[in-house]
Amino acid sequence: MKVELPPEPVHFVNRDEELERALRAVAEWRSRSRPLVIALSGAAGLGKTELAGLIARALLDRCPMADGVLAVDLDDFRDGGVLDPGDVLTRLLGSLDVEPGQVQGAYAARCRQYWNRTSEARMVLVVDNVRYASEVVPLLPASGDSVVIVTSHGPLREFEAGAAVDLALPPLEERAATELLELIVADPRLAADPEAARAVIRLCDGLPAALHVAGRWVRTHRLRPLARLLAELRAELDEKGVSDVEHIWNTAYADLSRPAALLYRLLPHHPGGTFTLHSATALSGLGPEGCQDALEELDRAGLLDLRPLSSTEAGQMRLPGPLRAHALRWSRRETGDGEVAEAQVRLVRWFVRQAQLADRYAAGARLTVVDLLDGVPGAPDAPLEDPEAAASDDARARRAERAARWLDEERHVLFACARLAHGRGMDTEVVALSEPVWTHALDHPHQSEAVEVFRLAVDSAVRHGGDAGWLVRTRCQLARPLWESGEYEEAAALLDGAMSAGELLGKSERDRKLAASAVEARGMLKGARGDWSGALDDFGGSRDLHRAIPNPYGVLLQTYRMGEASAEVGDLETACRLLSEAYNGFVAQRRERLIGRSAFALAGVLHRLGRTVEARELYEQSLARADRRRAGVDRARVHEALAELDAADGNSAEAEEHRTAARSLRRRNGLL
Repeated sequence: MKVELPPEPVHFVNRDEELERALRAVAEWRSRSRPLVIALSGAAGLGKTELAGLIARALLDRCPMADGVLAVDLDDFRDGGVLDPGDVLTRLLGSLDVEPGQVQGAYAARCRQYWNRTSEARMVLVVDNVRYASEVVPLLPASGDSVVIVTSHGPLREFEAGAAVDLALPPLEERAATELLELIVADPRLAADPEAARAVIRLCDGLPAALHVAGRWVRTHRLRPLARLLAELRAELDEKGVSDVEHIWNTAYADLSRPAALLYRLLPHHPGGTFTLHSATALSGLGPEGCQDALEELDRAGLLDLRPLSSTEAGQMRLPGPLRAHALRWSRRETGDGEVAEAQVRLVRWFVRQAQLADRYAAGARLTVVDLLDGVPGAPDAPLEDPEAAASDDARARRAERAARWLDEERHVLFACARLAHGRGMDTEVVALSEPVWTHALDHPHQSEAVEVFRLAVDSAVRHGGDAGWLVRTRCQLARPLWESGEYEEAAALLDGAMSAGELLGKSERDRKLAASAVEARGMLKGARGDWSGALDDFGGSRDLHRAIPNPYGVLLQTYRMGEASAEVGDLETACRLLSEAYNGFVAQRRERLIGRSAFALAGVLHRLGRTVEARELYEQSLARADRRRAGVDRARVHEALAELDAADGNSAEAEEHRTAARSLRRRNGLL
């Protein structure tokens, strides 16, 4: 019995699920004349060939194949990238003991000869490095008792439905990657410096081939600490790539069309590490159909995995670290700085517009200091819908929630876009981005990257120097997270600067709203410092300014602030009246976030007044709205309030459930 397989790999981890699925598929296969095809796909370096061999050996152990295992690597039969299937058939016929002189000359006759020879075969055929399903079809044995294991860089979707069991290999998760590195290295330095070991593992991004390179690097340099090795290894992988698979990636890249090659070279310059179909379209400048074709081509070539398209609502994808480094190397060779800069500017402007739309849809119409940017030619907007155009309240709420989720899912890209825009001197775009980030930060406070965006926006506003409104808005935005972190002096200095810039504002409606917002921010800082009487005065002053404009939303917002301040100074009846007025006004204006927050504040006052039934109803409403917004901090404080309410009512079990939920949310947000 022939077994044309290399020795088993010394170390192999975490493909048990794929192995079991393959063996189960073989056990369940029922066909007399067609073999089962198991298709393993994924980028080079994921261990597809090794897994194919392990499956083949497992099949020999479970159901012995009389004709053994044949293996063929199609890349050995390519000339200039073109495959001659006749040569492959000649090789397989030789492996089946057909004498060289008896191999049929004509291709069609050779196919029939192969099918005749395999019509009663019980064999496993491993076909490595397949590019298209059509390359496999002539090689299929004409026997239902045989199994064909195919490896390819991209999915072979040309197979008819049901014609193959598709096993797409993902990168190794961190636990499995750690296990593999420890097997490869067996070095005490890994345990002595676990943080550096994790950094090495993250650098390899779940790619077994990269982990083997890292393992050899660690074994070679036995005296150097891991922290020193890490920088050297990063430079090695960035400069030279993963030696075992670099030529495979280079071959795949060389076969790409010009648009797909361009997109591949641009993707590592996408800010934030992840991209979507829509943002890739903006980055590439290829237009929707051209970008779709290019992404599908990269997927087929094994240079990209499109499966994450369906795993998140935004459809975020990424290039694994080693592949990203490979794309960067080709970008340095073939893409000019001007081409990259043009693509990044186009992408930043696209993201600014999408964030502005998401901000408007999530928070409702509000004062902004940068108008909505024009659309980017050839790059359609992200699929977000205006809640105001919805036919029902439920549909309106779903659209607002979807916009808030988009801001949350794309927050790291937005943060990175702000850094990139600031570095390129795009001050308008930096200030414009800070406003949607503000909306996101209201539901997700204490994010250092959001604070960095606000600092960049202040710097851009000062650097620009031509818009007093920018100076007021950006300083107020930055001041809030600072006073929430206890950095009162810096926050006060920023607000002093905002008030000074406010003296340069004109008499337009926008400028008058900005002046009122600066007074409100000063009142909020006073409240944070415990001066609630002073805060109440500022909120009242701000409300008067909004009434004079007139700005009904601003009046409602300051009424809400005054209600909170009145509760803090102990005037519960006034607080109840003001908060009820604000709550009803926010409901009428469909201000989702402020409905929830005013409901929470009003519930607290009602609880203190002994009106616990009304308080519970409002708390539960506030919790439901915070759940929809994924506002972890708001959810935690509502759970804590409900726990207090239940404890007072003697519901100890329910109170503990709420406390547990609050602790979990605070732990998840790093606030314990």
